[in-house]
Amino acid sequence: MGCVSDSSLPTLPATDRPDVAARLRDALLAASFTADGLLELLGAPAYAALARSETVPALRATRGDTPLETLVRLFLLQQPVPPARLAGVLPLQECLDTGWLVRVGADEVAATVDVRPYGGLDGEDWFIVSDLGCAVGGAGGIGSRDEGVVLGVGGASTTLAAITVRTPAGSALDLGTGSGIQALHAAQHATRVTATDVNPRALHITALTLALSGAPAADLRQGSLFEPIRADETYDLIVSNPPFVISPGARLTYRDGGMSGDDLCRTLVQESGERLAEGGFAQFLANWQHVEGEDWQDRLRSWVPRGCDAWIVQREVQDVTQYAELWLRDAGDHRGDPAEYQARYDAWLDEFEARKVRAVGFGWITLRRTGAAVPSITVEEWPHPVEQPLGETIRAHFARVDYLRDHDDAALLEGHFRLVSEIVQEQVGLPGAEDPEHVVLRQHRGMRRATTVDTVGAGFAGVCDGSLSAGRILDAIAQLTGEDPVLLRDRTPAQIRLLVEQGFLDPAV
Repeated sequence: MGCVSDSSLPTLPATDRPDVAARLRDALLAASFTADGLLELLGAPAYAALARSETVPALRATRGDTPLETLVRLFLLQQPVPPARLAGVLPLQECLDTGWLVRVGADEVAATVDVRPYGGLDGEDWFIVSDLGCAVGGAGGIGSRDEGVVLGVGGASTTLAAITVRTPAGSALDLGTGSGIQALHAAQHATRVTATDVNPRALHITALTLALSGAPAADLRQGSLFEPIRADETYDLIVSNPPFVISPGARLTYRDGGMSGDDLCRTLVQESGERLAEGGFAQFLANWQHVEGEDWQDRLRSWVPRGCDAWIVQREVQDVTQYAELWLRDAGDHRGDPAEYQARYDAWLDEFEARKVRAVGFGWITLRRTGAAVPSITVEEWPHPVEQPLGETIRAHFARVDYLRDHDDAALLEGHFRLVSEIVQEQVGLPGAEDPEHVVLRQHRGMRRATTVDTVGAGFAGVCDGSLSAGRILDAIAQLTGEDPVLLRDRTPAQIRLLVEQGFLDPAV
């Protein structure tokens, strides 16, 4: 299932007929053309194969003539179908008139775009529109992806959607909107949504995605990065899944930013600070270079704009050969001429060698505009499994940053705390030993962190229910253990601060 070439990109459906989009949406829902409906029809193996751009199992599962099977073959598998099979299933003539469908062959109709059912974070039934053969975004090696095509939902898209802070917002900005998935999510909690893209086709498709999903229209603007944004405009939320691939050149618009190295991601992060309203969040997916002789964490700290707190999480690191191979396969280059593949591989390695790049990191960047005199910048590596969605976990992280910044050790001891739900304690030691060698607290939600504490820290966390101040709890522990209460109060705040910072304890405010 390869993407169509630029010269043969079909005309897109009209965006000035929201009534037709609404009727088409009603027809799709009536036929159970939803994420759950697809899973039930196809079964888990075929459904998973479709997410990998493998269509044979889905073709085999849709050999019947039910309305749902017909719609899957039409909109997801790009199979022409006889018009008679669509009669009574969807508004056929209106879909033909507005360009959702075209007549092909002697007596068949075909879709002009991919339409993929997509389940929102709260169970919404939405539809993501993309170019034919491109319903699944991300690295899949599904064939040449030529200039101008618009991809659908991929792993990066869903990751960004799941980590985004979902608090009510007056305004949201989706930079590089693509098929419109981030704008669609933002429309559920932002009063005003602006979506930009350098590709005008992407803006057209975003309008289709929003209309077909029953979401309000967005303010669509063409341009690169912040170019389409007026100098006086600020936003409560900025999100972007940018073309972050570090590549020699800008061959593919959907992934190659056209700047050297990781300059596009750096520029995006640095310029976002002045576009954020006070307390606003900016959240991105990004790649960054690991350069010989340079600390990668220092590199990322230098990206953070003035006046912003930051939490940057590196989720994965690839050496330069792995990285080049991943994106060569993403473009389908491994299926072409071997000599051309080798030349492109060489070009990637030449680029990395010239820049002394030894590896490439991938992860999440979250900024929050703050008026604090000393912003908080956390850069960490966390390759371990997490529980999505993480939007609330990220919001809570910055709330804890505010609390800890405003409370010195004395104030911390006056504070009240609660142990976060679903924390378990593990004791490590030799069998039969009177005391454990280590006590580990482990989260079963969110980031799923684990941290080692001493027996005082474990005892303190275990009784935190918000009723007693930290100081009173430590006094009680001192009485039980025979420790000097003054010394205990002096040495324990650092451990309390760590437990709050990492999300094991919440201030009971």
